[in-house]
Amino acid sequence: MTSEPIKTGGKVEPLRKTRPCPECGRPSARDHYPFCSDRCRTLDLSRWLTGAYAIPVSDDETKADSSDD
Repeated sequence: MTSEPIKTGGKVEPLRKTRPCPECGRPSARDHYPFCSDRCRTLDLSRWLTGAYAIPVSDDETKADSSDD
């Protein structure tokens, strides 16, 4: 069995393109994608857990599904 030499020095393509961090706007990091750091990721999670992010719901029930009839 012949072993092939390991090639080094090649260019490694990133898995994803860097994007601006949703919290601070800095370029995203591979380890914390889509955030730039663990701090920004934790801030976002904290907002989800405290209910700061919510899907708006209308109070008008006349537009609700009438399939219950």
